[in-house]
Amino acid sequence: QVQLVESGGGLVQPGGSLRLSCAASGSIFSIYTMGWYRQAPGKQRELVATITNGGTVNYADSMKGRFTISGDSAKNTVYLQTNSLKPEDTAVYYCYLRIVGTSYWGQGTQVTVSS
Repeated sequence: QVQLVESGGGLVQPGGSLRLSCAASGSIFSIYTMGWYRQAPGKQRELVATITNGGTVNYADSMKGRFTISGDSAKNTVYLQTNSLKPEDTAVYYCYLRIVGTSYWGQGTQVTVSS
């Protein structure tokens, strides 16, 4: 059984920053991919970025520049540093883990960008 626990969301003013964290626990082994997706109201869930436990990073084109993903493979934890936030970044951010062909999702953390 795998569990994902997210933290770090909240309310931030435009131009602000947040750091999201996601810790995975349970049967974590072998090569895996962790990352973040987000879903804004009325929109489909979209990729933000992923990282493997070997350090390979992938960003959605629209997320490059303001968002930085990093990971600590020893802790099975992934981070998302979000900078220069805009109101359109308001969404529920979901942690994602894919291992041995199975995908797992966190419950999501709300990020609201508003003045």
